[in-house]
Amino acid sequence: MKPAPFAYVRPETRDDAVAMLSEHGDDALVLAGGLSLGAMLNMRLVIAEMVIDINQIPELCEIERADDQLRTGAMVRQADALVSTDVAKAAPLLHLGLKNVGHYQTRSRGTLGGSVAHADPSAEIPLCLATLNGVVELISKRGTRYVRAREFADAALSTIREPDELVAALHWPVHSNAGVAFQEIAQRHGDFAIVAVAAIVRNRSDFSLGFGGVEGTPRILDGKVDVTIENSISTFVGNMDAMEDPRASAEYRIAVARHLGIETLRQALERSA
Repeated sequence: MKPAPFAYVRPETRDDAVAMLSEHGDDALVLAGGLSLGAMLNMRLVIAEMVIDINQIPELCEIERADDQLRTGAMVRQADALVSTDVAKAAPLLHLGLKNVGHYQTRSRGTLGGSVAHADPSAEIPLCLATLNGVVELISKRGTRYVRAREFADAALSTIREPDELVAALHWPVHSNAGVAFQEIAQRHGDFAIVAVAAIVRNRSDFSLGFGGVEGTPRILDGKVDVTIENSISTFVGNMDAMEDPRASAEYRIAVARHLGIETLRQALERSA
């Protein structure tokens, strides 16, 4: 199939992109990497009067390190983030998660912000951001808004972004003396995860454990490492409303999430300082 007719524009600055979104709102779609949007347009799963291509906006491609956070522009390519020393040092969980994202060809085109905005339940990047309790930076003609990643996706492929807002950047908290781990189960390497688990342990005591691919949005368990942790993980996972699809039953997802959750947290604990 081919997409329904639409107007195509390619702004060169953030202000131009924001102005176009403000004018066209619900009738416009933003094209970042285009890997998901292109297929959805071709299959007419989405229809737009205008597609706003933000690939030529240099302000959205910056990686900036501050003392307590890493700011990655929405248009930072996944491949560039994977080889970035700033990402590896400041956001090692993202570095691990990126190794499981698609393939070399898709990572060279896909973007960090595009993945978060698309909000696929199985996507590794939104899962890592939510596990770290990161923040999504949104801009519009009304100003800048910061939304916790754990609140950004409200359902599968749906977020609380307003029609006139543009995802400008992602903010990744920097944790020293932390151990991180990431594991996932997929039918083949590079396929969408059936279940993905991200973990961070801070100071060998406080932890955050994120589960992707089980429900429509990432689910995060925060707590302290103690002798009851395996029971806590089992209870948390057992209360999930797991999805079913041709790849896996709900029961299988729950069983895998329980096993991976315990193993991934154990890895993160071993790696913590």
